[in-house]
Amino acid sequence: MAVASRIKICLVAVLPVLGAAGKVEIQAMKHDIQQIQASTFDGIIGKFRDGAVSSLWFFKEDNPADQRFLDEYNKVATEMKGMAKVTAISCTEFATFCEKQGVKETPTVMIYPPNPVPAFKIEGKLEQKQIAGKLAKFMPDKVTKLTKENADTFLSSHPSEPKLLLFSNKKSVPTMWKALSVDTVFKRTVKFGFISEDETDIVQRFKVKKFPTVIMQRGAKGETKETYKGELKFMALKDFINPYAESGMGDKMAGPAGGKEETMEEAKPWLVQEVPELTLKSHKDVCFKGEGLCVIYLKDGEAAQADIDMLTGLSKKFTSQLSDRGAKMKWMWMNLAVESNYKDLFQPAQLPSAVVFNPHKRLRFAPLDHGEDNEIKGDQQGIEKLLDKVLGGDARFKMVPGQKLPAWAQREAAAGKKAEL
Repeated sequence: MAVASRIKICLVAVLPVLGAAGKVEIQAMKHDIQQIQASTFDGIIGKFRDGAVSSLWFFKEDNPADQRFLDEYNKVATEMKGMAKVTAISCTEFATFCEKQGVKETPTVMIYPPNPVPAFKIEGKLEQKQIAGKLAKFMPDKVTKLTKENADTFLSSHPSEPKLLLFSNKKSVPTMWKALSVDTVFKRTVKFGFISEDETDIVQRFKVKKFPTVIMQRGAKGETKETYKGELKFMALKDFINPYAESGMGDKMAGPAGGKEETMEEAKPWLVQEVPELTLKSHKDVCFKGEGLCVIYLKDGEAAQADIDMLTGLSKKFTSQLSDRGAKMKWMWMNLAVESNYKDLFQPAQLPSAVVFNPHKRLRFAPLDHGEDNEIKGDQQGIEKLLDKVLGGDARFKMVPGQKLPAWAQREAAAGKKAEL
């Protein structure tokens, strides 16, 4: 009898926990899964079928099996972050769409390979390894496997495009490298090569001693060779490649007064600087081209290396937080001792300071609020507060008068001085 009582007590304790399981809730700041709607399916998955692979989890919000599957599917999203779209849709909310897709029970995961391969349902037990494996199998691939016979042609063709070389002790191209090769920007502006350690001629040519190793070759004659020293992860590699891909690095342009030709890298040093200075020459490349908001650090003079290091750290922190969230920030600094018209525009209460500038459509900026007694400084903590306000929708943006930028300071380069990278 005592045993039976204890069993009843245990059941009473357990049942409320099971009942409190709630519903499937995909949270943007907690999960890497991209939740879609029936109306956004074509814009997120359908129209990219020619050059991308995606997965879609069909779930019912109150289904315990879907609730248990959430964490497993999120592991797939984390593993494939940036490389493939790992998405989900609620069949509770969009029942008609799910029916049209032939979904009769949940959880169901469909893979949408590049055309013309038809979409298909994953059969069997739904686990991270199986789903990620299907995505990897159908990942498009623009990587060239280099051999002694084709290496010279690959390395010398398209001189304006950087060459990214992965030296590996594996026989097959990793999914991450394939995904980089078909990135929206990279597939047009960068060439990716894969070299097995068996290709000893190429390995020795590039003096590779360990595997894996990533080397970037760039310049009109392939004269610049840089070994990547960061983490071998998709987002880290993408950040490493981005400045060269977006700038068309390696293109040649005429030097001053019809002099010797320069590469784009020599002519535009701001394209290879982590935190460049905002000037007349650099402002279009640094801030006004492409998507994103511009975080401008304001100084009464030159930015010191300590300033650059602080801004670089902030850039990496916020880039990590914003990856795959549809937001982008570009980092730069401005010398207000030279750019006096911008000092009049921004009117900082003290220096250093910062503004977040929106260069798209309506020109506007959100200044750092230094407080009534100027107690908030233009340091790391102050800039973080400004960015938190902007990202939280609480920042007050000021319109640029007349929607016209102030005149930039005219600067003369010192004679015979080469731009530093």
